[in-house]
Amino acid sequence: MRRPRSTLISLTATVCAVVCVPTGARAQSCCAGGSAVTPGRLELHEDALVGMQVRAGTDLGSYDVRGSYASSPSGATEYDLEEDLFGAVRVLPRAQVALLIPLVETQRQTRIDGGHFGGGVGDINGSVRYDFLLAGESRVVPGIALLAGLTLPTGRPPESATADLLVDVTGVGAWQANVALALEQLYGPWLFNATGIVAKRTSRFGETLGTQFTLLAAGAYSFSNGAALSLSVSYAFEGDATATGGADVPDSAKHLTTATLSGLWPLDDKWRLLGGLFVEPPISGFGKNQPTVSGLTLTIIRSWS
Repeated sequence: MRRPRSTLISLTATVCAVVCVPTGARAQSCCAGGSAVTPGRLELHEDALVGMQVRAGTDLGSYDVRGSYASSPSGATEYDLEEDLFGAVRVLPRAQVALLIPLVETQRQTRIDGGHFGGGVGDINGSVRYDFLLAGESRVVPGIALLAGLTLPTGRPPESATADLLVDVTGVGAWQANVALALEQLYGPWLFNATGIVAKRTSRFGETLGTQFTLLAAGAYSFSNGAALSLSVSYAFEGDATATGGADVPDSAKHLTTATLSGLWPLDDKWRLLGGLFVEPPISGFGKNQPTVSGLTLTIIRSWS
């Protein structure tokens, strides 16, 4: 079954932005490098943007309760598609708000049930970011930003699915609140980012999923023409869920590691194109109680100054 959207994606894909740095060289590194790490970020001269990201992935296998990896059974396949519509607006010199609307589709097949396809609107996310200290303002202290977001249960939860193999599931059926702290610094053409995210979801049918923590480390290099390359690694983990009365649900804890290589190419002053490859390593120890997916992303963005 499709797992819930990553907290990291829903919170940071549209709001990780800095708004000012002291020199032109630092500004270029911040803009291009930051956009390569988080596609929806506003560059220094921008007041608003809209974009669409297409994500396509295929399940390679899954991690069991002990973290051991096993490939998918013969004849069983799953392809996950997602189109994220997003926008961001600067509301203060150091603050912006953003909205992300996902469209989710799944194609799943087994030897017994054959192939089935379904989808719909996913869980919509709204978010805000405020930069207390900007990247590059200090050579010693990195930029410091606080982020907050709310994910609405607008997708179809598992209990409401009607299609075979639950291919029409598009959401988790719970509200989710996110808070995050982001640190970011510039060193010439290099941009380095470290972000920690905490997410809490509301209970469903007497059961509450464990608090989810996500750690992200990323580095990006900006070229003189405004293009950029970035590499990021995220690690998301959560403890056991709790049932009615507060008792833990045994063996329900989850964790997952994801590596992403992304590139940005500026088409002109208003349009930019991004592409990326992501992998959740099909190796024991890199996940637990989760499927492992690898695939690609393609993003187009239009901005206004």
